[in-house]
Amino acid sequence: MFASSHLQISTKMTGFCAASIGLDWTKVRCPCCISDRVEPLVLVKLGEKVGPETKRWIIRLIGASQKDGGAALLAHPGEDASGDIIVVSAPRCTLLRATEELGLCKLYRNGDMEAFSYSDRDNFKDSGTFLTLAERQYMVKYELDGLRAQRDLRIPGLPDSCTLHNRDNIWQKLRSFGVIVDTFPLHNPDKLKNLSEAWYSGNQLAQPLDSVNEYFGSSMAFYFSFLDFYTWSLLPPALLGLTITYFSGRCMVESVSGPQAGDVEGDSEPPVSGHMLQAVFSMLWSTVVMELWKRRSSSLSYRWGTLHLAERFAEPRPGFHGDLGVNPVTGRVEPLFPEWQRDLRMALVSVPVVGLFLGLVVLGMMCFYWAEAQVQHLHNNWDSLLSQTLLYMPSVLHIVYTNVLATVYKTVAQSLTEYENHREESAFQNHLTAKVLVFTFFNYFAVLFHIAFFKQDVPLLRKRLASLLIVTQLINQVTEVVIPFLVDRFISAPHRTESKDDPQEEKFRNQGTLPPFPGLFAEYIELLVQFGYLSLFSCVFPLTAVLLLLNNLTEIRSDAYKICKLFRKPFSPPVANMGVWQIAFEVLSFVSVVSNCWLLLLSPRLQEMFQEGGMSTTVPHIEYSSMQALRQQVKLISLHSLAVFHVPSSV
Repeated sequence: MFASSHLQISTKMTGFCAASIGLDWTKVRCPCCISDRVEPLVLVKLGEKVGPETKRWIIRLIGASQKDGGAALLAHPGEDASGDIIVVSAPRCTLLRATEELGLCKLYRNGDMEAFSYSDRDNFKDSGTFLTLAERQYMVKYELDGLRAQRDLRIPGLPDSCTLHNRDNIWQKLRSFGVIVDTFPLHNPDKLKNLSEAWYSGNQLAQPLDSVNEYFGSSMAFYFSFLDFYTWSLLPPALLGLTITYFSGRCMVESVSGPQAGDVEGDSEPPVSGHMLQAVFSMLWSTVVMELWKRRSSSLSYRWGTLHLAERFAEPRPGFHGDLGVNPVTGRVEPLFPEWQRDLRMALVSVPVVGLFLGLVVLGMMCFYWAEAQVQHLHNNWDSLLSQTLLYMPSVLHIVYTNVLATVYKTVAQSLTEYENHREESAFQNHLTAKVLVFTFFNYFAVLFHIAFFKQDVPLLRKRLASLLIVTQLINQVTEVVIPFLVDRFISAPHRTESKDDPQEEKFRNQGTLPPFPGLFAEYIELLVQFGYLSLFSCVFPLTAVLLLLNNLTEIRSDAYKICKLFRKPFSPPVANMGVWQIAFEVLSFVSVVSNCWLLLLSPRLQEMFQEGGMSTTVPHIEYSSMQALRQQVKLISLHSLAVFHVPSSV
């Protein structure tokens, strides 16, 4: 029987690591791993047609020692030996060996963070309890995914066609045979309740990042740490934007058409306009923020023990297929797929399809300009409140179009990357991210760049940016929070009602009814687009940072609520930083130099200065001046990065 949130374990030893299977945990042989209580970490969901014989074989495989081809874990069959679940935990020694293999750093007896060594485990502080819940659960998955057949064998209880060959990845094969339906980490109700109260239930402003790392893992903690850092970094531009708006008397700081007849002479005007001040500030802000984040990211990685993760030879991803052969690197028999075939698929299929979607972006932009001209002509003829409202319709419709196109493209990009047949999960994710980033940049920023660089229409750029900020944030809040909450509240929740008296097994099953967490891809994309709006174009709409700050203050709590309540708990591999997303933000901060230099030179006040100094204000001269400013800014950024932001030696 299950006992509270932990399960009872028999301390009686029986010969081998995995002895007879009853309604109890598999036995452990190592004396230091024997305990009165075992924490359930992972639940394995079996297929409907899996019989007791097959289930007993899987449990023996999970509990067998690694030298005998097992995972050296603990397995429990549930309250029904013929049921469709297996609860998995891990003994201490298995966890400590996995800690060394993953290259995690832990606190040494001298107070420094050192790479963990199993042979030197006694010199690490609290070596029996220093692993977080997320790390322990990921290590269970790591051991299960690493199971390999040591010889050809037939799986008991399955047809002869379901045969494991030597060096086959057992867990992948069991999934392909339909034996394993799902594997997911289990929530700890007490820890989840405490985290929820400290995270989004109260009125506190600071996020419990260490608790998030302990429960959900470093990848989740890095996202929320960046969201928190970026949100509070919006305060300076928000205050500046409010100040500029207050003193200008309107959100429109100045028009590209310049001063009107009858205005006060230039001598009585301030030498620097709000437009110019915001443009220069945006260039400096985007660079400084990313440099400060790199310092904070390194500090967090050091504190969480992921700064020096070990490089591991990755196993083939589940979707990878090819002809069986001997891997020249490892000598293992596994599917092989020629690199030239993958390159050919990318060149002949992926690139044209991505180009097609970029063409659809251009088509949408042309339709937007046509509709904008038609509505403007209608407003000139009618000059009414209705026509004034219709002026925003082309922008709103185009924003909806770009969001729908982005949703469709993400599905297509996933299929294209699957078709390319990448061997490693990291390569798959990198290629998928690259496809989405290229399209996202083009889809969300192409119209704004065209208006700024070619049409040079600052009022239209301001109106477009304001529409994007308002409509996009409303769409994101509805799709990311409101819809999942309504689905969970009225569709999913009635089917997983539970009480304190329910068997623990039923509570575990109820966790499986939650939808799987979709990952942080969409969350990072949203932040990247926000960062682009602010760093690239906020000088034409000073309230950009204000709107983003208000949105993100609710975003932190809504994302925390969503991951705690609306989705199944995800596995979280240890990571040292945000990965490719950090590079994407740094690229945007560099592009902001070009954009703000251009918008700065479109400022009427600066053009007046050029005229007074006898300089040309033609477009070719503006282009030349922009390039000169870009070169100077690149030099400043290089010196700034090398000399100013020095990371402490301990990090």
